[in-house]
Amino acid sequence: MSPELGKPVHNQMAVATFKGPLNGEYHGKKTLERKNSGKRRVFVQTESGSVLGIELDRGDNVHTVKRKLRLALDVPTDESSLVCGDMVLKNDLSIVRNDSPLLLTRNFLHRSLSTPCLSPTGKDLQQRDQSGPIEVLGYSDQFSRTKQLVVDIVKAIRNGIDPVPVHGGLGGAYYFRNCSGENIAIVKPTDEEPYAPNNPKGFVGKVLGQPGLKRSVRVGETGFREVAAFLLDYNNFANVPDTALVKITHSVFNVNDGVKGNVHRNGKQASKIASLQQFIPHDFDASDHGTSSFPVAAVHRIGILDIRILNTDRHAGNLLVRKLDGGGRFGRIELVPIDHGLCLPESLEDPYFEWIHWPQASIPFSDDELAYINKLDPFKDSDMLRMELPMIREACLRVLVLCTIFLKEAAAFGLCLSEIGEMMSREYRGHEEEPSELEIICIEAKTLLDEEISYFEPKAGREEFQFELDCGKEEELDLAPTTEEKMKTERTFRFGSKGGNGRYLLSKLEESVEEGMEGHEGNELPPRSDDCVSVVQDRIPNVSKLSTSLKNISFGEKSWRHLGSMQKNGYLAGTSSGNRSVNEQRPMSSNFVILADMNEEEWMRFLENFQRLLRPAFANRNAGNVGQRQRQRLGTSCQF
Repeated sequence: MSPELGKPVHNQMAVATFKGPLNGEYHGKKTLERKNSGKRRVFVQTESGSVLGIELDRGDNVHTVKRKLRLALDVPTDESSLVCGDMVLKNDLSIVRNDSPLLLTRNFLHRSLSTPCLSPTGKDLQQRDQSGPIEVLGYSDQFSRTKQLVVDIVKAIRNGIDPVPVHGGLGGAYYFRNCSGENIAIVKPTDEEPYAPNNPKGFVGKVLGQPGLKRSVRVGETGFREVAAFLLDYNNFANVPDTALVKITHSVFNVNDGVKGNVHRNGKQASKIASLQQFIPHDFDASDHGTSSFPVAAVHRIGILDIRILNTDRHAGNLLVRKLDGGGRFGRIELVPIDHGLCLPESLEDPYFEWIHWPQASIPFSDDELAYINKLDPFKDSDMLRMELPMIREACLRVLVLCTIFLKEAAAFGLCLSEIGEMMSREYRGHEEEPSELEIICIEAKTLLDEEISYFEPKAGREEFQFELDCGKEEELDLAPTTEEKMKTERTFRFGSKGGNGRYLLSKLEESVEEGMEGHEGNELPPRSDDCVSVVQDRIPNVSKLSTSLKNISFGEKSWRHLGSMQKNGYLAGTSSGNRSVNEQRPMSSNFVILADMNEEEWMRFLENFQRLLRPAFANRNAGNVGQRQRQRLGTSCQF
């Protein structure tokens, strides 16, 4: 796990994702430029979940915002910081866009025993939240239907039709209705997620911004991931329901009494930052219906989205099934994917793809699906998400870029959905967790990057960039006296194995492309997805001189151990939560690959190495070197 992930916020802003061009097409309807509308408004959320909408005056800064927050909500602001995603705002607020959600987080884990008493001015006493009962936080044209839902919900509330809590799941969720009493939206407050301070079901214990159910997804940050999945589903390709981030006020919401999480409802209005998603009437979910009748196109489209966003929680319970003609015949069933709060983790995680062993996933992509994949542009996707969701972390965007490039190259090579999903999924052997083939490729790409840095930088003052391998006790690499021997040594990682300390040489890029393509039908290569070739190609040294071939990697013989191994309480997908605590239900997960530890130049060079390694890895798989393995898949889904 990244050492920074355990902190509520990063102290430094992550390096921006490489914006190199891809020959793809951006499907969004809104340009990335915004016009300055003059006066701005922000929504500040405290670690306990309280939210205040503040109109920013011309002279406002971080200190004046804290003062307004303290007076309006009676919360301490000493030793605290105002943050927006990765950014810690120093004092100037000019970079904060209108309607941005901000988080007030403590700098230390302890509270000050004394808070200075400030005499409020007349203007401070008039500070009130002037926003409406529901405010959509975002400008995209894709939120137009959501805004109409908001109009219907507000009208129903004014007519006395209140929302109702959802009793299932681990987090707080509420059905909001229209004037006819029909459910039209589901709202999930960020401070009622599992572990969050106002969780209504007893799963509390952390403040917003700390690691949650998944270690690389922070408490309070699943809501904007739901919105990101919707925004990335261009032209409703995968059928994700309309979703937006909102600031919403109602008395139905839960506010806990103290840190123990005792439910305290007193009928007072509570403002929340939440995801609001259109409610889709359905007949059942995928766990209640035979998967053989699901349309191939629907499974493919959902799988394509899951791969792009590295969905770590695609279980059958979040695939809704609608009968379009009432008869349930093949081709007349619609699948609706929901619950994307555990996508776009901050580092490569083990995904959970329910569809990975469905027969539909083994059918090749159609021409339309290949055309859609070919047009995907992860760099423009990242720019779009930065604009629409300014709180999103750069580490999440790097995962998006990496997985989209992997999808594009794999589809162009001719792999089917199930093969791509298997290459992204880890294996569990006993209590040992082994890296996926995707992670092996990333480790190799990072090794090449480290060798380039070692070879071309002078020894004095050189900084080593190494992966954090969350393994057992590792022996440090011996330093060879000569550069050649040192490079040879650094290409070798040591890993624990049942038979003692084994050494596995990660093979390098092959010197001739044809050599690594043995076993491919006709010895001819499918056309490469050229739009995934980085513009920094000419800046990278010829790494083929450092390489041999990827074809000799035996993924089936990997033996990786992570610290502490898997928890014995790891649970299977779809099992009932019962009376277990969140700690017992959360599966342990290793971070074999950390993407956020590279600066921008290193990230560009890493991507170039990554892309060069993909086709040999695909050919190695087709050649049968991976072997036919029966994966032991431990469920890592978190239904909430």
